[in-house]
Amino acid sequence: MKTTLIKNALVINEMRRYPASVLIEGDKIAAIYEDTVPEQVESGSETIDASGKWLLPGAIDDQVHFREPGLTHKGDIGSESRAAVAGGVTTFMDMPNTNPQTTTVTDLEWKFERAAQTSVANYSFFFGGTNDNMAEIQKVDRKRIPGLKLFLGSSTGNMLVNRKESLERIFSEAGMLIAAHCEKEEVIRQNIAEFTSRYGNDLDITFHSKIRSEEACYASSAEAAELAARLNARLHILHLSTAKELTLFDNTKPLSDKMLTGEVCVHHLWFTDRDYIRYGNRIKWNPAVKTPADREALIAAVNNNTVDIVATDHAPHLLSEKEGSCLKAASGGPLIQHSVLAMLELARQGYFTVEKVLEKMAHLPAELFHVKERGYIRPGYYADLVLVDPAAATEVTPASILYKCGWSPFEGYTFCHAIWKTFVNGRLAYSDGKVNDEVRGMEVAYEK
Repeated sequence: MKTTLIKNALVINEMRRYPASVLIEGDKIAAIYEDTVPEQVESGSETIDASGKWLLPGAIDDQVHFREPGLTHKGDIGSESRAAVAGGVTTFMDMPNTNPQTTTVTDLEWKFERAAQTSVANYSFFFGGTNDNMAEIQKVDRKRIPGLKLFLGSSTGNMLVNRKESLERIFSEAGMLIAAHCEKEEVIRQNIAEFTSRYGNDLDITFHSKIRSEEACYASSAEAAELAARLNARLHILHLSTAKELTLFDNTKPLSDKMLTGEVCVHHLWFTDRDYIRYGNRIKWNPAVKTPADREALIAAVNNNTVDIVATDHAPHLLSEKEGSCLKAASGGPLIQHSVLAMLELARQGYFTVEKVLEKMAHLPAELFHVKERGYIRPGYYADLVLVDPAAATEVTPASILYKCGWSPFEGYTFCHAIWKTFVNGRLAYSDGKVNDEVRGMEVAYEK
């Protein structure tokens, strides 16, 4: 069995930082040495000198859209997983709004088989709920998936679930975590009607956050929270974007006791509606980026544990699909290659500690979804590890972008850290700017 010793790193893990060496045997972490490494261990291992580097647990991203099957001109499991490991993300959970949609067990199995063939990172897939697929929902093996995805507001893929009887049945009978995209369709349509009647159909990007407004987000999130509480369902609200929505959540309970949890995405912590002038449709997402006050509230919610995890909602489109008015341009953008770097940059700027970033991007995603033996640097856990060089800069250039769509909203920005190496199940998946395309990730296992 191959052994690798990562020597003399600064380990940052479980709200601690300390100098240590970490031994990998096969696909697992075998030992952590805070003192001297035994001579026989060092002599019998391939050694990586990590002096001056940070050793972090690999990030777990619970919300990505890798576009396969059916939308592979934008991205695919192979291409986007390569970008993931280059960015320090070792595990992803993919969403069901593909073509065909992942709303049957047959289509779910196809994704697992495809990922086993092509994914460099560890992989998992949400199952999609619709107005009329309860029979398929009941067939799904709950131990193989993170949960059921519901769109309670239309977005890319048009999987809107809007029948009251369907929602009541799903929330009462699904028997698994429900992850929801919450924007109220009626409010969005009213806003579109109002603004187009006043300003015409060619609305620029600055109208996007007015159309997909605070009211649209809060109304839907509040309704979902009420439904879940009434029917005793486990609800996880994705990509929170407003201060008002945060009032629905309770930070006085440990995560293990929460029936309602929340996620915030990197772009809502980085951009605001003031940035539309500079970036235009490149930062058009659903939900929209909101005001600076909303951003400040979301940052505070990460720090005070009102929000439980940080993810990307990685959703690539070609730049040609991002053109046009705010009613026509595609919503979404690629983020996974730069999400960890962006959060470390925000930590450098004083918004978070590095320890908090890792808690929200590695530890708590593992806890929230009951991921087996991932998300921490612990003996017996899978060796999903990231070495960061805190003294090296990363300039986001067209040549460095690994997304199949070929662009990034961070293009031209220089981060003050660099991902040096990424291990996936003990194998070096990324090193010194290159992806090891021989590495294949594993299907995520859940302890449920």
